[in-house]
Amino acid sequence: MTQESDDVAAAIAGELSLMDPAVRSSRTETVRLLDPEFTEVGASGRYYTYAETVAELSDHPGSSPTGPRYEPTAITGTLLAPGLVHLTYETRFAGRRARRSSLWRKKDERTGWRMYHHQATPVPPDVP
Repeated sequence: MTQESDDVAAAIAGELSLMDPAVRSSRTETVRLLDPEFTEVGASGRYYTYAETVAELSDHPGSSPTGPRYEPTAITGTLLAPGLVHLTYETRFAGRRARRSSLWRKKDERTGWRMYHHQATPVPPDVP
C-alpha cells in the first residue's frame, strides 16, 4: 500500500468506528476520534461543536447496542494534503438516507487521525 492509501484507510477505519454503538456510547473513544476543533452540521441542520458532541453523542440515535445502526455504503476517500483526508459516503439509518462528507486530519503520530469536520445532508425518499 502507498502512504496515501494507508492514510485513507485509517480515516475510513475511524469513520466506521464512530458509527459503532460501543464507540458512540464511550466518551473515551469519542474524545480519541474527534479533533478538539471538531464541528458538524448534522442531517437535522443543527450545528454541533466538539464539546456538544462529546457531551451528547452517547444519547444520540445509533448509540444503543439494541437500537438501529448506521449502514454506510460507497465510502471513498481522497488525500487532500499531508495529514488531511476527505471521505464521502451514504448512510441508511432507521429508514432514512443521508449523504455524508468528513474531513480527517492527523496533526502528529501521538494523537493519530481524528475527525475534524462532518456534514450530513438528508436524501429525500424520491431521490435515487
